[in-house]
Amino acid sequence: MATPALPLSPRTVRRATLLLIALRIGYAYNWFDVGPGLPAIGAEFGVGIADWGLLIASFLVGAGLFQVPAGLLARRYGSRAVSLAGTALLAIGGVGSAFAPDFAALLALRLLSGIGAGLFFSPAIGLVASLYPEGRRGVPVGTFSSAFSAGAALGLLGSSALVPLLGWRWGVAVGGLALAVITLAAYVAIPRNAGGPVRTPPPAGIPAALRYRGTWAVGLAFIGVEGASFATGQFIVPYGETVLGWAALLAGGVGMMFVLPSVVGGPVGGSIAERHSNHRTQFIVATLVGAWVLLALPFVGWVGAIAIGTAFSFGYGVIYAVMYVLPHYWRSVPSAEIPLAIGLFNSIQLAGGAVVSAAFGWVVAERGYSVGWAFLSAAMVVFLVALLALPPTVGAAGRPPGAAEPVPPAVPGP
Repeated sequence: MATPALPLSPRTVRRATLLLIALRIGYAYNWFDVGPGLPAIGAEFGVGIADWGLLIASFLVGAGLFQVPAGLLARRYGSRAVSLAGTALLAIGGVGSAFAPDFAALLALRLLSGIGAGLFFSPAIGLVASLYPEGRRGVPVGTFSSAFSAGAALGLLGSSALVPLLGWRWGVAVGGLALAVITLAAYVAIPRNAGGPVRTPPPAGIPAALRYRGTWAVGLAFIGVEGASFATGQFIVPYGETVLGWAALLAGGVGMMFVLPSVVGGPVGGSIAERHSNHRTQFIVATLVGAWVLLALPFVGWVGAIAIGTAFSFGYGVIYAVMYVLPHYWRSVPSAEIPLAIGLFNSIQLAGGAVVSAAFGWVVAERGYSVGWAFLSAAMVVFLVALLALPPTVGAAGRPPGAAEPVPPAVPGP
């Protein structure tokens, strides 16, 4: 049976949305605050570039493994409870990383942080979407999605400033402490009934979200994009400092441009996704542009790198916004299972992206950064073949509310 939920006032909806966006920013800060400290971490613990890739991958592994459990838990306990538990765990991992006695402990704490990240995202984005009626979700969902880039940019720039002054440990501690404060504010201010009714217990059987082939297609298609966006965001700062001789703040500023412009790409992509039905084309065009500009990175200075970063991050901002709006128009997936659908394709992307990021570290260690950037560009394109399995959908403008989407036969998960 479902626990009834009272409607929320417009003021409460705005407040909840702003707090969730703030959580998204703090969450993203804790993803990217390690990158500027990688050389210092390597020097302190005696590890090299390949181990840096392993450290980056450990976070993605935790985030990837707990995306599906997060969706299942959200069906049982509600999106609000699970997403706030996730940011609390991420904050604990961030602060704890500052006290890591050795590299193995740091790996474990980054894994813990990744688990918290995994528990937060898909319930939170489902919560944001549930606050708005159909046809008005694109901009808030796109804004929430692209707020990740604002947090990532702050993480890169903030950590780039903190590491030279206070060391890498403060670089990661600040993000964890800030996220803890925002989580407490959200716990107090976001009503318990936000997100609509909670089904207790969830229905028996394999959830439709896990059987729908669109979920698997989206997950597989953007493994390369996930790996490339994370690897560029983490490695561009040490690349600028150690290879091109940039000052720490310049490297951090350039790194910021590899994430910040997707703040604009998110709302643009969310609006496009709801107004137009050619979602597969939207995905392909944005991915190809990002892959093409990344190829030019070894041949430019800091001005060119800023231009490349701007185009690259705007493009993946569009991709992720379209991606997160799309499940709300899969009529074969119940609304209560939307966080689970997002969780599954995020899990696939993060797990695959962790492999891509780790492989990038190995390629750089063996062949150098120029080959590494080409490797990421190729990875972005290769996985797009999975879009052949994406069922056709239409945006809100192309279908009256409540009209059914043509649903192809679902396939069981592996």
